[in-house]
Amino acid sequence: MNRPSVNVLDLPNEVLFYILRKLDNRDVLYSLFGIKNKRFDNIARDKTFSNTLDLALTNHETTIVDSILDKFCNRILPQIYYNIKCLVVRSASMERILIAAQYPCLTELKLVDFQQDSSLHYFTGY
Repeated sequence: MNRPSVNVLDLPNEVLFYILRKLDNRDVLYSLFGIKNKRFDNIARDKTFSNTLDLALTNHETTIVDSILDKFCNRILPQIYYNIKCLVVRSASMERILIAAQYPCLTELKLVDFQQDSSLHYFTGY
């Protein structure tokens, strides 16, 4: 039986969005940014994947977490900052993420593993 080959690029945008919405926004952004494909780049920049962004990475491999944060802070956040309305971050990486870009539409900041002793100065000025 002869089967025609089907490429993911042959799918309409609606189908791609449906598939990608099943994934975590962080994974979609991390995977699609930097691909030299205008269509995927446009999809990754869509508000669907950047309105709420959970960067409270939970991984036992610190080097992997650091490389993911590097890509977000250096390449992704400076390009999608205007779409972000909600950020979820660990207190340990909060400063790094918040200085990566200005977030004019940010209305909600969720902190995971908040350490009062080490993080309170961000909110009090001390």
